[in-house]
Amino acid sequence: MSDLLVPTIIMGFLAIALTAIAYKRGQGEHVTGLKQARTILIQIAPLLVFAFIVAGMIQVLIPTETISRYVGTESGFSGIILGAVIGGLMPGGPFVSLPIAAGLLVAGAGTGTMVALMTGWSIWAVSRLPIEFGIMGWKFTAIRLASSFFFPILAGLLANLFFGSVVLFG
Repeated sequence: MSDLLVPTIIMGFLAIALTAIAYKRGQGEHVTGLKQARTILIQIAPLLVFAFIVAGMIQVLIPTETISRYVGTESGFSGIILGAVIGGLMPGGPFVSLPIAAGLLVAGAGTGTMVALMTGWSIWAVSRLPIEFGIMGWKFTAIRLASSFFFPILAGLLANLFFGSVVLFG
């Protein structure tokens, strides 16, 4: 059974239930909601397609030995740091980062390294810093970064400690 089957069924149930509720209200909200969904799909589909292509190409173009050496389970602490840095520098939202991280996992990246990558992407978010600095100010941005600096590395170490040998895809 596919790892995506249960979430797909849940999301399908939610979509049908919410559409039925909107239809029963009788004010045409179901049509408006479906039009909004179409607009979002048109905007995001190209990005998704390209992100999936990148994830697939990572799996076939980067030799497994290279992935193992730099971000595999045996890469140890340096792999976790590299994962956190890559994640922090990775631009784009979840539609870009999640397929890439999944592609790396399938290609042999370590669980701890990918946890560090995703946590670095989420917490450090270098591409988001200019807007954060502009809206929240330099002092807040510096405090936030200083306060959370070690979290991606710590998360990767904890993931390796507790789940390092778990096969996530296979």
